[in-house]
Order: sequence, then structure tokens, then C-alpha cells
Amino acid sequence: MAKVTISIDGVEVKAEQGTTVMAAAASVGVKIPGLCQYDGLSTHGACRLCMVQLNGTPKPKPACATPITEGMEVHTTTPRLQEHRKVLLEMLFAEGQHVCAVCVASGACELQTLAADVGVDHVSFNPPATRQTLDLSHPYLGYDPTRCILCTRCVRACGEVEGAFTWGLAGRGREVHLITDLGTPWGESTTCTGCGKCISVCPTGAMFSRGTSVAERRPRRDLVPTLTARRDLEAARKEPS
Repeated sequence: MAKVTISIDGVEVKAEQGTTVMAAAASVGVKIPGLCQYDGLSTHGACRLCMVQLNGTPKPKPACATPITEGMEVHTTTPRLQEHRKVLLEMLFAEGQHVCAVCVASGACELQTLAADVGVDHVSFNPPATRQTLDLSHPYLGYDPTRCILCTRCVRACGEVEGAFTWGLAGRGREVHLITDLGTPWGESTTCTGCGKCISVCPTGAMFSRGTSVAERRPRRDLVPTLTARRDLEAARKEPS
């Protein structure tokens, strides 16, 4: 495939045509923040934390879903973008019960790490008045909806990698929430294989193994193959024996 040349924060980058801005940036060590993107899963573009500024476009674009084009100039850390990310992170913290001191993912939480990197030291928004209840119906897995940021990584990992399609979304607007099967408790699901892929890709402490204590949950990158690994596997399968 033909390669194109772009500029990311003043650095010249050559990448294959069709590559996303986020992937092109990663190839030269430029990390663009994001919470819904995960190597090995399809693009969702929900968190909007990876927004970047492109020359010639008035509005920022999501780096995870924007393909590069010849001559593109990308800016990833302008004051406007930094403020945008800070406000979004404050909103995520306000919407859920993200008390890091008592969370199973503390110290290995992508939301926590990103908030520290951006400089979120307080939340300017009021939290919701109602609190959702934990789903501990599964014999050894748990789900805390108050820590869920609706990134849908679990939905995509369950469907695209495990092929179980246990997790899904229901509701609209502020009422959107995760469900298993058609709304049954997780422990009553007839499709869940108990593989743990949903836990391994969760960027917060929303999904966890039961019995895990504060700061004990650590992500397992080996459960979901990267896109490169999956492409190599598919290519090997197509080669004549």
C-alpha cells in the first residue's frame, strides 16, 4: 500500500495510506490520549479524548477514527485540546463513583493515569443523585456500573474476539447502560464463557474478579491479540500448506 507523509506536532511521519492519525502518531512515539480505543478491537470513537487539530479544519477530529492524507498537519497538544480533555475527564469522574482510594484498579487505571497526566485535581461538576447497584450475580466476576465510562471495550472484546456477544448497550441518552444478554443479571447469562476478556480491556475498575481487593486488579494484555497479531494469523491461515 502506498505511503503518505504527514506532520504530527512538527515531526514528519510516513505511514501507509488509510492509517489512522492515532496509529501514525504511535508509530513515532507520540501518545494521543484515549479511553475507548484498544489495539485489537474495532474503532468506536466514543470518549472524544483523542481529538486533534488538523490544519484547514475548524473543528477537532478524533484521532482514532480519522485516516491520514498526504500533507496533513496534526496538532495534538494545543491549549484548546488540553482544556477539552480536562473538562471531559472531570465529567467522567463526576458521572461515576470514581473514588480511587478504594478501587480495585487504583494504580493501574487508565482513567486515573490520564487524569493525572492532564492535571485534573478536582471535579467542577455535581455527581448524579442516584447510585446504581453492583452486579455480583456471577460466581467469580463482578461489575460496578458506577465506575463504567461506556467505552464499550468489553462489548467489542466479547463479540469480536471471544464471539460470545454477551455484553451490549441498552437505553438512550443519559439512560444508556451496559447489559448482559437481554438484560438478565450477569450470573444468569447463557452466553458468557467466563473468559475474562471484558475485565482485561476495561480501562477503569468497573469490571473485576470477585475477591480482588484495593489496587490488586492488573490488566492482562495477552487475552486480546493486537491487530498486527491478528493480521499475521489471518495471513498464515491463507498461505498454502
